[in-house]
Amino acid sequence: MANVPGAEKKVTAGICGILLGGFGVHKFILGYTKEGIIQILLSFCCGIGGIIGLIEGIIYLTKSDEDFVNTYITNKKGWF
Repeated sequence: MANVPGAEKKVTAGICGILLGGFGVHKFILGYTKEGIIQILLSFCCGIGGIIGLIEGIIYLTKSDEDFVNTYITNKKGWF
C-alpha cells in the first residue's frame, strides 16, 4: 500500500462492504453516516443493502490507493 493519507481505510472498508454490507459498516468507516443509515434501511425494507455493499466492497478493493482516496476521502462520493 502506498503512503497515501486515507488509503489505510480502503482494505477495511472493502472487506466490511463485502462481508457486512447490509449493515452499512463500510459507509460508517468512511464517515458517511447518512448513507450508512440508508443502507441499513434498504437491507431491512427490501433486502438490497447487502448487494450494494458487495458491489461497493469490490469497487473499493479494485481501485488504486490514489483513486480510492481521491474518490471517497477527498471528494466524498457516497455511493458507488
